[in-house]
Amino acid sequence: MAALSAADSEKLQKLQSAVSGLTQISENEKSGFINLVSRYLSGEAQHVDWSKIQTPTDEIVVPYDSMPPVPTDSAEVQQLLEKLVVLKLNGGLGTTMGCTGPKSVIEVRNGLTFLDLIVTQIEIVEKYKNSKIEIHTFNQSQFPRLVIEDFMPLPCKGNSGKDGWYPPGHGDVFSALMNSGKLDALLSKGKEYVFVANSDNLGAIVDLKILNHLVKNKNEYCMEVTPKTLADVKGGTLISYEGKVQLLEIAQVPDEHVNEFKSIEKFKIFNTNNLWVNLNAIKRLVQENALKMEIIPNPKEVDGVKVLQLETAAGAAIKFFNQAIGSNVPRSRFLPVKASSDLLLVQSDLYTLADGLVTRNSARANPANPAIELGPEFKKVADFLKRFKSIPSIVELDSLKVSGDVWFGTGVTLKGEV
Repeated sequence: MAALSAADSEKLQKLQSAVSGLTQISENEKSGFINLVSRYLSGEAQHVDWSKIQTPTDEIVVPYDSMPPVPTDSAEVQQLLEKLVVLKLNGGLGTTMGCTGPKSVIEVRNGLTFLDLIVTQIEIVEKYKNSKIEIHTFNQSQFPRLVIEDFMPLPCKGNSGKDGWYPPGHGDVFSALMNSGKLDALLSKGKEYVFVANSDNLGAIVDLKILNHLVKNKNEYCMEVTPKTLADVKGGTLISYEGKVQLLEIAQVPDEHVNEFKSIEKFKIFNTNNLWVNLNAIKRLVQENALKMEIIPNPKEVDGVKVLQLETAAGAAIKFFNQAIGSNVPRSRFLPVKASSDLLLVQSDLYTLADGLVTRNSARANPANPAIELGPEFKKVADFLKRFKSIPSIVELDSLKVSGDVWFGTGVTLKGEV
């Protein structure tokens, strides 16, 4: 880490003094925040040396189909399940879809929310080992927003409500697991791996084939990647860099190489944010303060005041773990709902729902989903639901573009380009 200038050192000292007086957060959160700001001020290199980037081999990004099948012996399956804990990231707010709380409480199908589906999926897995499902919750850290003008915490300026604070990205999941006491509790129960996924990814279900591979090969970390389409060109990708596997995000790419990064010919895979991580390795790296993921500066404005949020991403941690790999998985393991157009897809006859699992309709010949573009009138979930009396049949739809004051009746079938 580069040394701080005298001005930045003074800035950090003043900030540290102000943060020490904040009673709303723990000592762990205070030190985590100061550590993050210190790294940011030191100007850690964000860009990569383009000439050092190599395409990862099949040993580093393992094709899913090459992994050995799940053991057929029920005792072996039970042993695998007993090593696993599932962690769903519930931080995504449904603000872009007109919701005020977590997106996971939006109804997906048949009156069931994302959370309902997640619990059902786990219960189905649990049936195989006849044990009672346990659900634990914990909060990630909250850090004070930084006022850009004088680099002081927003809560110290009188804005001590929720607008004064922010969650520092899902890269915080590892230290939050540790600081909450959950990590030690899980280790004491013999748990070895955590499967981390976004709660809005309906394709992120437990896959014992991946877990079996990790246990056998002692991989501490596995990131699920899947083939890029033109809709995913901005998504992070895995590269080999200075002998290690690393996540490359668009923000790290030098301007002159951005178009190359977006190419689906050169960078063919992207990060689904389905991650499998060894719990003992998390404990070791958090204790060593070794998880120094790339910092993502996120400028915002609160009541006319320009503020800065410093965040990190869980996928960027891959380079700190031993024997870390990617797994090139089927696209069916990536089915996120980020907008009302995605909701239309998963509520339609393009998918079926059984046992909490959303499965693609085999009647559709085209492997790609229809391209759906809904106008601003459909952006909020409440408006979306009002404008569709029932969800149209779209099994034979190639693309749909809706603009203006459009309402859909019942029994509608959309085919080709509409």
